[in-house]
Amino acid sequence: MSSISQYLTLYTDNREAINSHSSELLNSGREVAYAFLQDKQLPEKGEEGFEKTSIEEMFAPDYGLNINRINIQVDVAASFKCDVPNVTTLLGVVVNDMFVPTATLLKNIPEGVTVMSLAKAAKEMPEEVAKYFGKVAPGDNVNVALNTLLVQDGVFIKIAKGVKVERPIQIVNIFNTPAPAMAIRRVLIAAEEDSSANVLFCDHTQTPNMQYLSSEVVEVYMEANSHIDICGIEESSAQTNRYSQIFVKQTDGSQLYINSSTLLNGKTRNDFTIDISGQHCETYLTGIAIAAGEGIVDNNSNVNHLAPRSHSNQLFKYLVDDKAQGAFEGGIYVSKDAPFTEGYQSNSNILATGTARMHSKPQLLIYNDEVKCSHGASTGQLDENALFYMQQRGIPKSMARTLLMQAFMSEVIDTIPVEGIKDRMRHLVEKRLSGDYMLCGTCQSDCHKQ
Repeated sequence: MSSISQYLTLYTDNREAINSHSSELLNSGREVAYAFLQDKQLPEKGEEGFEKTSIEEMFAPDYGLNINRINIQVDVAASFKCDVPNVTTLLGVVVNDMFVPTATLLKNIPEGVTVMSLAKAAKEMPEEVAKYFGKVAPGDNVNVALNTLLVQDGVFIKIAKGVKVERPIQIVNIFNTPAPAMAIRRVLIAAEEDSSANVLFCDHTQTPNMQYLSSEVVEVYMEANSHIDICGIEESSAQTNRYSQIFVKQTDGSQLYINSSTLLNGKTRNDFTIDISGQHCETYLTGIAIAAGEGIVDNNSNVNHLAPRSHSNQLFKYLVDDKAQGAFEGGIYVSKDAPFTEGYQSNSNILATGTARMHSKPQLLIYNDEVKCSHGASTGQLDENALFYMQQRGIPKSMARTLLMQAFMSEVIDTIPVEGIKDRMRHLVEKRLSGDYMLCGTCQSDCHKQ
């Protein structure tokens, strides 16, 4: 039985319970998704675009789902914090698959800004949520349809016209259950005309020996001249798998920055689909990945230039150690209706051991002659001459390796637009590369030594 079949059966056996705990808006899409999924299967390893990752295998285990919306009794503020030095954030927490606003968020949220539970928003303002739910993420994508079938909560973020949000909006996703679990999360981000915001996503696992699966679909709609910065940091566990899909639609003059950093994980697949549908847009998509043990980090990007005079830049860097595997497939598509496009893409990788593996496949599909586009990829090892030079000057080999790896990653980290988040990333990467790993700098959970 395929994993899709087991989730279809789960839905039919629990349809009444799922619908009774949800809203009419979220329920309205379930039957359409159910019919679409009848003869479908999730991608398997070796299929086009999935050279290293089997989504079918990722979803196959019988994870538990919080169908009856059992509230996990945890004092989030006391048990877990994810602070960004020198930056005060508007903090919301998703405990497994349930959104929990913090007192700081409720007290300090500015006028014209909405950050709330998707389930609550779908009940209290269904017409507003309906403008964006399922409008950017395609319903004929198998995983999007599965997410639509089973989603019960997530996050709804909206920035009103002309509003500039000074504090970053921080969403901390936490796994903490007494048994293996899957979290189905949906995030909607709507930026109205001339608005701007920074959004920080942090993924953590508080019970690192438990098996988890995060299935997340993020839809971002950007109106004219809006500006959205999204930074995602995954620090989970070797037993946590994650499939994240981000879909973005940009209109005239909008500016988008996305940074995705995987620092500790089991198997991770990140899909980025960005439709640049307006003129004079700017798009920056960057990421770093540190893969170790037998982990997999797989990033797939599709930046689609559909209108003239826009600019995009992609930069991804990987450090792959032990028996881990990395994968990057990046695409730039330029339609015949998009002259004067500039699109650039670069992927650089370091294999720290002879057993580490990297798959890299940058791609250009250009249907207009009046463009400037380039792509490139390189995979190698640390510079032995540089290591020798540093050792000759009294730097221990392990420290020299760490310093070279940090320097390799710094090009991506330096692109992060918020200084506090940039400093946080430097600290986390340093800790990860030096062999010390903590779930969070101020977390009361145990620290882990890698």
